Amino acid sequence: MSEQAAIAAGDELVIGVLGGMGPQASADFLAKLVAATPVQREQDHLRVLLDSNPKVPDRNRAIAAGATGDNGASATDGPGPVLAAMARGLEQAGANLLVMACNTAHAFEADIRAAISVPFVSMIEEACDACARGLPGLRRVGVLAAQGCLDAGLYQRALARRGYEALLLAAPQQAHFMQLLYRIKLGDLSSELRAEMRTLAMNLIDAGADALVAGCTEVPLVLDPADLPQPLVDATANLAQRCVRYARRLEALPADALR
Repeated sequence: MSEQAAIAAGDELVIGVLGGMGPQASADFLAKLVAATPVQREQDHLRVLLDSNPKVPDRNRAIAAGATGDNGASATDGPGPVLAAMARGLEQAGANLLVMACNTAHAFEADIRAAISVPFVSMIEEACDACARGLPGLRRVGVLAAQGCLDAGLYQRALARRGYEALLLAAPQQAHFMQLLYRIKLGDLSSELRAEMRTLAMNLIDAGADALVAGCTEVPLVLDPADLPQPLVDATANLAQRCVRYARRLEALPADALR
């Protein structure tokens, strides 16, 4: 079905977004979703329901404090129950396709899936699929991601399933990355911070990365593909592009979205 045919048929899915982690990253996702949507009039844009909830407990601290497992780190007072409630609310409000504008929060994906009956599309899986789809000859992928995301092994496992090696920052560099991350969350998008983020990205390239993944939604706020000599996969932009394809039924939803 063509895009215009899908629009004419009124057959689009309503996208529900679990966001607010942080708010600027969610706004970035929505802006990229709008930019990725071909339209001829205002009404052609997708319907999106956003729960921007900055009250979700800190995912990195929760993962550090709790037992991590395959795609999960749950606690009764941690992010999992809050994310599950957000997902239920979005489904009840009419969303029939859910995504989440936070990479690290995918450690609690099991809680979300258990709470809903509609598909959930993983930002992590989609970003790794983008590597496989668009970067032939790729072997090593540098991952710029929050500590909790790395501790949960989200990108490492997803990349390994596709035959890639994940390259991570050394511990002191990763600690510096986390400092930058929390500064971005507080609104620091300065040229100084951008230069520091580029330096960290270059460390991964110098270590042998054939490409990088911006595996934290704050990273694309301060780092652009044009800043680097190797490809940078923006997980946020890629998810927005895939949402357009899925919501307009131009492509079938991935099998993992339906489990």
